[in-house]
Amino acid sequence: MRRRWVLTAGGTGLVLAAAGATALPERTEAAPVPRLLNDASWHAADDGADAAWLAEGVVPGAGGPYEAMVRQGLLDLRALTAASGAVAAGPAPSWRYAWPRDSAFAAVALARTAHPGDADRVLGFLTDVQLDDGGFEARYLLDGGGTPDGRRRQDDGAGWALWALREVLDADPSPASARARAEGVRALLEAATEFVLDRTGGGEELPEPSPDYWERRETRLTLGTAAPLVAGLRAAAAVHSRLGERSRALAVGRAADRLRALVRERFAPSGFARYADLDEPPGGVDAAVAFLLPPFAARAEPDVLAALDRYQVQARRPAGGLAPGAGWRRDGVSWTPETAVVAHVAACSGRTGQARAWLDWLDAHRTSWGSIPEKVLADGSPAGPAPLGWSAAAAVLAVAAL
Repeated sequence: MRRRWVLTAGGTGLVLAAAGATALPERTEAAPVPRLLNDASWHAADDGADAAWLAEGVVPGAGGPYEAMVRQGLLDLRALTAASGAVAAGPAPSWRYAWPRDSAFAAVALARTAHPGDADRVLGFLTDVQLDDGGFEARYLLDGGGTPDGRRRQDDGAGWALWALREVLDADPSPASARARAEGVRALLEAATEFVLDRTGGGEELPEPSPDYWERRETRLTLGTAAPLVAGLRAAAAVHSRLGERSRALAVGRAADRLRALVRERFAPSGFARYADLDEPPGGVDAAVAFLLPPFAARAEPDVLAALDRYQVQARRPAGGLAPGAGWRRDGVSWTPETAVVAHVAACSGRTGQARAWLDWLDAHRTSWGSIPEKVLADGSPAGPAPLGWSAAAAVLAVAAL
């Protein structure tokens, strides 16, 4: 029998508890019913090669309740990663493109599980497709030959690339090796840093509106754009410090502090809602509040943790997972990437019970072949492409953080 979950108060904030009652009712809006877009045949696994690859690294949670989910997640990331280093978002046709955000999470998951060569290939792809101004398009063809359409670029990509670069280097146990690898992606580091500094006036102003992980046009600044840029500058300062460039590290670090203060000034009064413009309906708290917590931020601030708790209540859907934000359409669909990211930041913020509860939910809603789907319908059935690379990477990182 499929497990169901309700939110309850716990000593480390809101946690999930198994429940025999049905999920809380919600008002629904008419929307196309999603379905599972592929089956297990998308990837003809080579058991010998897969087993050898896993053995070269580590499997977080080995011997525990999440081992099977992590093993499958790592194999899914391996299969989604092209020879070019591009990481497909998923195996279904409309997802066979590389989003910088998804690639960033995949690179970090591969690095944290001791697959440095694979992580470096992903960073190499990001370096190859980076635009002249240091930013990124919304998504790319897997061969690096451009974009599949004319959709607007997303400014958060530079922040995610910088965060991934720092995390990949931090996972290297050898300081000398990490420094040499940092030199190898210096072009990515410097161009992305300059892009963020330019977009934020050196940290003195908030960036212009840009599409974010909601994948839609925006006329107002979202937390989903602003928060990754703060994380990116903070990461860039750390990498410059690793390279021994103290003055550059201090300058970028100060810009990160200024930008972080601006983000707090504009978003905190609304409880870290999606939009900074308080003269318009704020749309409720957004999943991007997670981007203001570790591992993207230096510490877990109480008001941000409180906003994360409100998000988990307001964005909960009937099957027990989370929507991208409280203002997301009320169609009954749970989204696994946001749910997995909450598990990740909860684990990194010391909320072990909360992290395990969300990991339990993800584990209980995998496909019949073990992958984490993009969505879970109100009745608990998987939908969308499976796996979704972002979800797989975030779940692996959450278990690793535990």
